[in-house]
Amino acid sequence: MKHIILIIITLTATFSFSQEKDKEALLAAKKANNYVYEANNLINEKDFVSAEKEYRKAISEQATSVAGIYNLGSSYIKKGNLEEALYRLDQAAKIATSKEEKHKAYHNIGNVLMENKKCQEAVEAYKNALRNDPTDEETRYNLGLAKICAEQQKDNQDDKKDDKDNKDKKDDKKDQDKKEGDDKKDQDQKDKGDQDQKEGDDKKDDKGKPKDEKDDKGKGDEKQQPQQPRPGQMSPQQVKSLLEAMNNQEQKVQEKVNAEKQKGIKVKTDKDW
Repeated sequence: MKHIILIIITLTATFSFSQEKDKEALLAAKKANNYVYEANNLINEKDFVSAEKEYRKAISEQATSVAGIYNLGSSYIKKGNLEEALYRLDQAAKIATSKEEKHKAYHNIGNVLMENKKCQEAVEAYKNALRNDPTDEETRYNLGLAKICAEQQKDNQDDKKDDKDNKDKKDDKKDQDKKEGDDKKDQDQKDKGDQDQKEGDDKKDDKGKPKDEKDDKGKGDEKQQPQQPRPGQMSPQQVKSLLEAMNNQEQKVQEKVNAEKQKGIKVKTDKDW
């Protein structure tokens, strides 16, 4: 009997505690809703700063207040704070318990991603929204736009990749051409150096002296040395002596002729064979 009474008391206490918790939860939810309602009015008056404070109060009263979190995220969209908006909407989508709440959260997530030019991620968000409400034509329309945007971005990325590949190929060819040009220039300089060396070697004799110097020296020697008669030819000295002898002989003949003239005897001037 004592055990039964103890069990009854325990159940009663538990039930009472549960009722208190439920009352507190209901009271927190009511306060949170009031804060959300007040924040919504402030949003309509475009008082975003005050509205943000009221939404935060709602979340503080009830951490699972989907309305407070979702509306706070939506207010960030209107302010242009897309990064914070995306965080709050993602948070709302995770804690939402109804399909309707999830649908709204994912739909707005898709809109924020489109604003951030993240089209492929927006496609996935809109798909999640349609999974929770396949009848929403606005979401379906936005999904179509997101797909087109994602395809365009993919094409642009492919074009940029192709341009980069082409640029890399051109740069590689330019580097190769430059290398080949440098190699050719080096080879030409080497060939020219070898040619100059060969020409220099050709101008040197066996002792390493330039041939021109040797030739000049030879010419100088020829000027200094007297001419030597070739075989069968008279030397200049012999020619000079012969001319002197002929002159002397001619003078003697002339003297003889003159003497004969004085005697009256005619002489022959032609030579007989």
